[in-house]
Amino acid sequence: MFRIYSSISSVDAHFRAVAVGNFDGVHAGHRQLLRRVVEVAKEKGWRPAILTFHPHPTAVVAPERAPKLLTTIEERLQVVRKEGIEEAFVLPFDSQFASLTPQQFAAEVLENGLVARRVFVGQNFRFGAKQAGDVNLLMQLGKRNGFDVEIVQSVFVRGRMVSSTEVRRVLTEGNVSLACRLLERPYAISGDIVPGHGIGAKQTVPTLNLETKAEVIPADGVYVTRTTDLRAGRYWPSITNIGMRPTFNGDRRTIETFLLLPLEGDTPKLIRLEFLKRVREERKFDSPEALKAQIFKDVKRAQMYFRRSPLTK
Repeated sequence: MFRIYSSISSVDAHFRAVAVGNFDGVHAGHRQLLRRVVEVAKEKGWRPAILTFHPHPTAVVAPERAPKLLTTIEERLQVVRKEGIEEAFVLPFDSQFASLTPQQFAAEVLENGLVARRVFVGQNFRFGAKQAGDVNLLMQLGKRNGFDVEIVQSVFVRGRMVSSTEVRRVLTEGNVSLACRLLERPYAISGDIVPGHGIGAKQTVPTLNLETKAEVIPADGVYVTRTTDLRAGRYWPSITNIGMRPTFNGDRRTIETFLLLPLEGDTPKLIRLEFLKRVREERKFDSPEALKAQIFKDVKRAQMYFRRSPLTK
């Protein structure tokens, strides 16, 4: 059973293997750390757990530097659960928590609060007020407070060190294929289907128009995607355009998806888009007819992709 806690005040005294971090995106580096936690917990008979924070600490201590998030806290916990973590401690990060010294964090949170017996962190982990603590200090404090510390090394993919910052960067370049490798899953955004301008259905092809609160959107362009109806569980191969609709002199960025299989039944209200491959950049065409011809070429490329890589549940 997967349990989520927002406080450590009433946690039982069962020993724990605990990964500590923000886990935004839950990328390949995070996954390696989580798998190690689960492995050790199984060997020792401990509970595999994570300690994370909401909102993102930087949003509290330096909001002008707060990163755009790849995942909501709910999305993060879904992925963490799939890795075998049994307990997630999502502590509210506020000015009071931010004022804890490294010594207080180790004693009050890790030892007395979580009853940690081994703490897992990445090699660049910082903690405590003004990020005064590093992994070396954490190991010293672990000896004092009765827990071991294991430093999990960074993961490299195609010569790149995997990090949330790197995932954001490649997505803003439109390189969703590389983002998939860094995340070990396709990058996805979710949201409501909203009415469009009605131009597509009349002059090009009918599309689903997504309105999302996602903070990180891939670069403008055309992508092979997978569309999932989050309420009914249906899914379709699809192709998605992100951009300003320059052929129609658009004045705002839109996310429009064309399903490659017939839509049977009601139009979905809430969907998730998974970005699988970039097809091309967005550009202005001389006429709606020229755009429509290009869309059919894009569709053929998407169909070729799905013939090689069929969708599965």
